[in-house]
Amino acid sequence: MDVENFKRKFLPLHAKLFRIAFIMVENKEDAEDILQDVYFKLWTKRDELDVVKTPEAFCVTLVKNACLDFIRSARRSYDAVDAGIIDVLIEDTTPEQETEIHDKVVRVQELINRLPQNQRQILRLRSIDDCTMEEIEQITGLTAVNIRVLLTRARKTLREQIKLLYGQE
Repeated sequence: MDVENFKRKFLPLHAKLFRIAFIMVENKEDAEDILQDVYFKLWTKRDELDVVKTPEAFCVTLVKNACLDFIRSARRSYDAVDAGIIDVLIEDTTPEQETEIHDKVVRVQELINRLPQNQRQILRLRSIDDCTMEEIEQITGLTAVNIRVLLTRARKTLREQIKLLYGQE
């Protein structure tokens, strides 16, 4: 496969592949590194890629497997809070309100992090990244029924924990 065909087939998938990697590893820099590794693998195997009938599905599988390998490795570092979420919430607020919002976001993030891995992943894909059910099926390999069950359980658990934490606010 020549450079132009490679660019035409695989580069348009970059945004989707990045989103999948970011959701799975929950860190922008790690997602970028994983994606770079995947593109390097694709490039080094470019002569064998002509037989791939569905490049998107092939790439999604590569990214998913690379993310799972990364998650299993000891290199993963956790951020307690996504600063981007806090920045959106604290626009036009007083310093006291900013502190309160920050504390609540940290607590909710901790509750999300306590969910089982599969529930946490589904919740983030659906509620935070706004993926469709079909996209979540493709990313996770789960059926739509399984996804709905996991999402329902995750939301119910979070709702209960937030009520315990904050009362009926």
